Amino acid sequence: MQSSLKPQAAACSGHSAGVRVSKQAGPVKEPLRSEVIHLHDQPVIQVTIGSERKTSAACGRGGVGGQQSQAAGVVQTVVLDTASDVPWVQCHPSASATDITSSSYYDPARSATYTALACNSAACAELGRLYRGACVNNHCQYRVPIPSSPALSSSSGTYVSDLLALAADPANGALSFKFGCSHAEAKQGEEGSLDNATAGVMALGGGPESLVSQTAATYGSAFSYCIPATESRQTGYARVPTFYRVRLLAIAVDGQQLNVTPSVFAAGSVLDSRTAITRLPLTAYQTLREAFRSRMAMYREAPPQGNLDTCYDFTGAFLVMVPRIALLFDGNAVVALDRQGILFHDCLAFTSNSDDRMPGILGNVQQQTMEVLYNVGGGSVGFRRGAC
Repeated sequence: MQSSLKPQAAACSGHSAGVRVSKQAGPVKEPLRSEVIHLHDQPVIQVTIGSERKTSAACGRGGVGGQQSQAAGVVQTVVLDTASDVPWVQCHPSASATDITSSSYYDPARSATYTALACNSAACAELGRLYRGACVNNHCQYRVPIPSSPALSSSSGTYVSDLLALAADPANGALSFKFGCSHAEAKQGEEGSLDNATAGVMALGGGPESLVSQTAATYGSAFSYCIPATESRQTGYARVPTFYRVRLLAIAVDGQQLNVTPSVFAAGSVLDSRTAITRLPLTAYQTLREAFRSRMAMYREAPPQGNLDTCYDFTGAFLVMVPRIALLFDGNAVVALDRQGILFHDCLAFTSNSDDRMPGILGNVQQQTMEVLYNVGGGSVGFRRGAC
């Protein structure tokens, strides 16, 4: 099933799923797979960054005449984010580096291929007003807001270049890659923020700084990801190239289309791999909530959980019958959600925007169990159910 994709990339997530990207091999693009896990409701991937300097033992460590060679860099766990443009990792030394529980840090001083980008470089100019920070010692500085967390947070530091290997085996090939070397991260919020198990963000948006844009010549411009179900028991944006927009036209519950005028969905929706819960226009959410509650009236209600206001206590329930929910997109694409995409911690897995003017967000909970293919060049997105 396909829906039109308003300008713009992709990846992969789950409890052991994989990223598939089209790797250039002459005229044929062969898939490159990379394992991804679902960590704290966010898809994460491990990448190898940099190349460590090694000195031959025969000449002694750092001895005169000692020969240096390049070995694989350090493995970093980063969050996949289809709604951001600038990739970044926490660098050592950093005010936040001591919070990382991964086995090693990315230390620019140890990488033989590290380069701090100059303030007058084309790459620095490409950051533009949105992401470019001050100039420090002729080193380009970046600043990235993280709007998906409740309290606005950010990452800032030096914009750099180093080698990046996407596959588990760095011998598969490393690419020259531009990213933010973060020296400071503002206090993180809850949903959508980092925790001490992740080292940064792998941005997959449509801007020129993203992984997708930087590697398009090598891997092509088509990516897909697959988000399996969790192990739970039941379970406004500016119009910039960063976001992948689809046209949600209607919502159906148990096969019956909700009575919501098409104009309610006029602002469109953004596909986001990092945000967990789908956000609907206010009118659409209220109508969905009413229909869902009427079909769940036989179950005991429970207190709200955060911004999830339709929750249930299934204690003692022998069988829980959850209404079927389907999302209808343009291009005649009907996406029937998996049960895991309907209930999240025993709550209706949707919330609302403050009004109908803001674009909706299709979060990763609703994308569970289906493969999502981003055909950036063709301007479309496809959904394949039961693929995880």
